[in-house]
Amino acid sequence: MTTQATSSAGQGESTGAETLTVTDNRTGQVYELPIADGTIRATDLRQIRVDDDDFGLMTYDPAFMNTASCRSAVTFLDGERGVLEYRGYPIEQLAEKSTFLEVAYLLVYGDLPTQAQLDAWVGQIADHSGVDENFRRLLEGFRYDAHPMGMLQSAVGALSTYYPEAKDVGDPDVRMEQVIRLIGTVPTLGAWAFRHNQGWPLVYPDASLDYPSNVINMFFNKGGAFEIDPRLARAMDVLLILHADHEQNCSTSAVRSVGSSQADPYSAVAAGVSALYGPLHGGANEAVLRMLKRIKDPKDIPAFMEGVKSGQERLMGFGHRVYKNYDPRARIIKKACDDVFAVTGVNPLLSIAVELEKIALEDEYFVKRKLYPNVDFYSGLIYEALNIPVEMFTVMFAIGRTPGWVAQWLEMIQDKEQKISRPRQVYVGARQRDYTEIGARSS
Repeated sequence: MTTQATSSAGQGESTGAETLTVTDNRTGQVYELPIADGTIRATDLRQIRVDDDDFGLMTYDPAFMNTASCRSAVTFLDGERGVLEYRGYPIEQLAEKSTFLEVAYLLVYGDLPTQAQLDAWVGQIADHSGVDENFRRLLEGFRYDAHPMGMLQSAVGALSTYYPEAKDVGDPDVRMEQVIRLIGTVPTLGAWAFRHNQGWPLVYPDASLDYPSNVINMFFNKGGAFEIDPRLARAMDVLLILHADHEQNCSTSAVRSVGSSQADPYSAVAAGVSALYGPLHGGANEAVLRMLKRIKDPKDIPAFMEGVKSGQERLMGFGHRVYKNYDPRARIIKKACDDVFAVTGVNPLLSIAVELEKIALEDEYFVKRKLYPNVDFYSGLIYEALNIPVEMFTVMFAIGRTPGWVAQWLEMIQDKEQKISRPRQVYVGARQRDYTEIGARSS
């Protein structure tokens, strides 16, 4: 098969329409496929056949390395240039000037809110931050050492049984109520999972606190006077903003895939939590901490880096499936480290992290491979400084990602082109085998 991109529409007359001319070398047949937004329709390849009984040509793309599954207006990501935008707004501006709930509103509605809209939105989130008392018994049913992420996964899925009206995904008002409830309750469920894991009594949400302060309070308040340093609350807000959405990643794709069956949003978001639970998705910052603790001392870094080059070690927190440049979130979170450590004291691992980054950005081996720090390289240091244990890192990630998940789910539900997710396969197994009675089968 040979291909050629053109900008004409037949008969030699240019119309500005972009097409791809494909010659099937098996048959000599020539096909002209429309190009839109830098893509061709995969179903347009179905017309390319050897004969009438042929199913038609498909693309084989494990892990969706080069396949667009949807049109989305939520998040723009340019990995080559290190650009991340929510609804067109650069992540740098949002992290500096906005709040997490303002960003959540932006992701869900598409535009930044007025002050009146933001005040109403914040009130709605606060009103939906509580959960049914039965959830106490649900969480108490888990073992004392149950992983908080597994508990959160179960609790989010269980929300669908408490709000059966959520199944009416065609009703805009019903949809929005569940969206608000998810943004409000996931921090509560996450905090309760954490406190169960620690053996502490549960703390209810406090509507008098802003969103990040409320998260910190539900996590760590052990009774009596509990002061929250505004610098820590702001750092928490920034962390949540940076995790709010990241285009069609594994967990977001899981939310969209489950949601495409018109399952309720709680079931869809529970699928996102499940995907985030995996170490290849949400567990990278934990791996960074393990690496830094194993190095122990900055003087041991050169030997470690030589081990990376020889394949004996892995450099965690560098490189990214999408980014081939410096992850813009890493720059922001590195600055947030300074604000946190001004309150908590400097994490001794920071000096190792800074020296690792310096070497990696100067060493030709790493520069050539475009191994730049990503958001996970510094986020674990902040979580640890806040006394958040490593098993809670993915829960914090899930709290931040919830607005992105629900925004993507809303977009998918309202997209008339979307159908139930059903990928194709290339079958490589046996065919047309005759059944053998069990006594006649060989081992």
